[in-house]
Amino acid sequence: MDLSNATWRKASHSGENGGNCVELAGLPGAVAVRDSKDPGGPVLLLTRAALRTAVQPAAKTH
Repeated sequence: MDLSNATWRKASHSGENGGNCVELAGLPGAVAVRDSKDPGGPVLLLTRAALRTAVQPAAKTH
């Protein structure tokens, strides 16, 4: 998939200190995720539903 025209945004919870940051790019039917420190590195493609599931806190079990 060609991501050369993707508009990448840094996650709102990423700090300005250059720490653990991810960037997201909205695509038709998917979301691309990459490490902001390695923009030429690997990209994870997820459906929007899968991304929501991945970032939701785990349910507490007793």
